Amino acid sequence: MSQSALPALAEVIRSGFVEGRHRGSLVLLDADGTVAYALGTPEQPVYPRSAAKPFQALATLRAGLALRGEQLALAASSHSAEPFHRAAVRRMLADAGLTEAALRTPAELPLDQVEAEELLRSGGEPAPILMDCSGKHAGWLAACAANGWDLEGYLDPEHPIQRLARTALEEAVGESAAHTGTDGCGAPLLAVPLTGLARAYRALVLAEPGTEQRRVADAMRAHPEYVAGTRRADTWLMRAVPGALSKMGAEAVQVVALADGRALAFKIEDGAERARGPVLAAALRRLGVQDPVLERIAASPLHGGGQVVGEVRAAF
Repeated sequence: MSQSALPALAEVIRSGFVEGRHRGSLVLLDADGTVAYALGTPEQPVYPRSAAKPFQALATLRAGLALRGEQLALAASSHSAEPFHRAAVRRMLADAGLTEAALRTPAELPLDQVEAEELLRSGGEPAPILMDCSGKHAGWLAACAANGWDLEGYLDPEHPIQRLARTALEEAVGESAAHTGTDGCGAPLLAVPLTGLARAYRALVLAEPGTEQRRVADAMRAHPEYVAGTRRADTWLMRAVPGALSKMGAEAVQVVALADGRALAFKIEDGAERARGPVLAAALRRLGVQDPVLERIAASPLHGGGQVVGEVRAAF
């Protein structure tokens, strides 16, 4: 299927008129792991972007780093750079005898618009610790320090921590990456199918208690504000739906697994963030989730003249 032929996952409705569509691919899994519903080409590789972070955090555990609780959740995060996120990143680095100067994340403003505006009002400026991947990088650096590995080149695809991260993702997905690129934070980026991603998250929540995989899932679900932030859909969902594991990725990638093994993954082809919430809420409803939080997640209003005149809504 050509990319132009991908189905519409969301429609842009302005004043009752369909102004545009956001196309993509989606897969839903039943509790037994079989495909319950699919649109587009979920068997084709995509860059999972930050949806790969649970497996990148798993690499830190496999490197022997005893992260737990908030720190392990932060190692799997795309955080909003709220004050508690920044403090936790600094603590993780300090525990390893490092400072934020060791981070190789690009200098950016917080992912969260409220935090970014507050930072600028107070005279702040972009910094590596504010980049949403700095928690993941701090975990990697701490693992490198504990093992005596090179700290300067920890983003090299052949570095020991990156080999562990590749293995963790490929094992979970069940196949080798189709392509290797570079993520926004500078880390290696592996292309894998959406169906494999959904099954990989399913395996995390169904892993035996105490295993490394289950430790990652449990830390994320127990501390979702460290995975995302106080104004983020991943946090809202994991707080509202018991046992849900949820992680976004850039360019409108989303993966969720429920406690019983039901799971979903999707990618909006044009990367439109405004379509993520409506598609996520509709996909969860198709999986049987019924919770008021879905209305909050789905809300994606369009404005005209200072008033709401339409919405982005799911098209399936």
